Amino acid sequence: MTAASTLSHSERRIGVGLSVALVLLGLTMAIAARQGVMAVHGAMAMILGIFLVIRIGGAFYGSEPDADRQHQYYDAPTRFGISMTLIWAIIGMAAGVWVAALLYWPEATPALPWTSFGRLRPVHTTSVIFGFGGNALIATSFYVLQRTSRTRLADSISPWFVLIGFNLFCAWAVTGYLMGSTQSKEYAEAEWYADLWLVVVWVTYFILYIRTLARRHEPHIYVANWYYMAFILVVAMLHIVNNLALPVSFGAADSFTIWAGVQDAMIQWWYGHNAVAFFLTAGFLGMLYYFLPVRSGRPIWSYRLSIVSFWGIVFFYIWVGSHHLHYTALPYWVQTLGMTFSVMLLVPSWASAGNAIATLNGAWHKVRDDATLRFMFVAAVFYGLSTFEGSFLAIRPVNALSHYTDWTVGHVHSGTLGWVAMIIFGAIYTLVPHLSGRETMAWPRAIEWHFWLAIVGTLIYVISMWNAGITQGLMWRAYDENGALSYSFVESVQAMAPYYLLRTIGGAMFLTGTVICALTCWATYRAAAPLHQPRDHPLKPQPAE
Repeated sequence: MTAASTLSHSERRIGVGLSVALVLLGLTMAIAARQGVMAVHGAMAMILGIFLVIRIGGAFYGSEPDADRQHQYYDAPTRFGISMTLIWAIIGMAAGVWVAALLYWPEATPALPWTSFGRLRPVHTTSVIFGFGGNALIATSFYVLQRTSRTRLADSISPWFVLIGFNLFCAWAVTGYLMGSTQSKEYAEAEWYADLWLVVVWVTYFILYIRTLARRHEPHIYVANWYYMAFILVVAMLHIVNNLALPVSFGAADSFTIWAGVQDAMIQWWYGHNAVAFFLTAGFLGMLYYFLPVRSGRPIWSYRLSIVSFWGIVFFYIWVGSHHLHYTALPYWVQTLGMTFSVMLLVPSWASAGNAIATLNGAWHKVRDDATLRFMFVAAVFYGLSTFEGSFLAIRPVNALSHYTDWTVGHVHSGTLGWVAMIIFGAIYTLVPHLSGRETMAWPRAIEWHFWLAIVGTLIYVISMWNAGITQGLMWRAYDENGALSYSFVESVQAMAPYYLLRTIGGAMFLTGTVICALTCWATYRAAAPLHQPRDHPLKPQPAE
């Protein structure tokens, strides 16, 4: 069954209309720019629009979907979102392993502009954070929202617009970096027209979520939806404020931020750390609070604690961005405010981590035997560890040692690999059999291989970067008896060689596990004989899952 065949005739007409509008948008961009990055992105939008016109048009006169579809959950967008999640994961992690390898073998860098570290690094971060993480959040939010609200998505067009539009943004961003187009803002490098496009996509996402909640048949709003809503709402605010910019012209992929000096730095890290808070934390806590109880067969240990933790995270996280700017021109009291709230943040963060681990009480035999549940358990453990480390590194004297070192790189990846990626893989392995109409994944042993490759790769990566960072910090602070530096900067770089090699090995192991996951999901979707029909239950008599 194609995605277009799940739409009614009227929805197909709307889909064709939106696709034609995308073609016209791309044509307008290409004509306005004539050449350069914006022209290429306009051509990409045109090609995508034409493809969608052909795809939807091919099913234009096909049969209508089943009459009772309004009494069934709509999971086709989730299946597409999971597929894009894994595609972006492989792209982003492959780019990350490559640039990590270049730090150990710098002479291997080809003499081509687009292969430089400065262009490939944002390709890695955008592909992993937004492509991998963003698609996982959107796809699972659609699934969780329907089950916990006991209702179908409010319409069948908006989820496709959100997913396709979001992936177009990711493609524009990544290809723009390779061509040298960037705003030079951490995690927000995409240019002005891509940012405007994402606003349209995100507002559609928010409206769809609210409309679906409003028509729920379950009076209670499950806590996972609280976290998902915080993720959607706050990310929109962060994105708009941080990316306020004036284009050089409407035909060029160049702009200037409206913020200047220390205000620009403060806004950037208010955005940057809250992207961690609400994109890489709140949304994934929503994922954890649904899939962990479902997979373990245990209710949340303390539902009240999950609510208290939610409000603590929402309130404290907003203020912590300034801890990235210790020992800068930022006013001292603002630095202290960020440090203080960073330490206070440990309480609600550990409340969530502890709540997740306590939920497994009475189900430890399942953790031992079920690799999928093991992914979720490890995610909760790493969430607790990385939040403790984050609060610790925010303390000014500790930050004096860690800042600008690879310790920060290790901290970031303990969160992204150990927490974010692990809970995504756990959710995927829970979802894919359900979405494909099977009891289990096609290759159950592959999940075990993936788990051990992921956990060993993460530990090698993180521990090597911890050691590298502490070594760097101590070497930079070492003085001889005459008050001169004991080590040159070059010597500190040379000392990093074994750690950089270990980082590359750890990243390659994690990437290998991700490829195994993608192949296992593909095999599961392609399996010829499902073990049972998809559990797409009628909605009216069905209690919330």
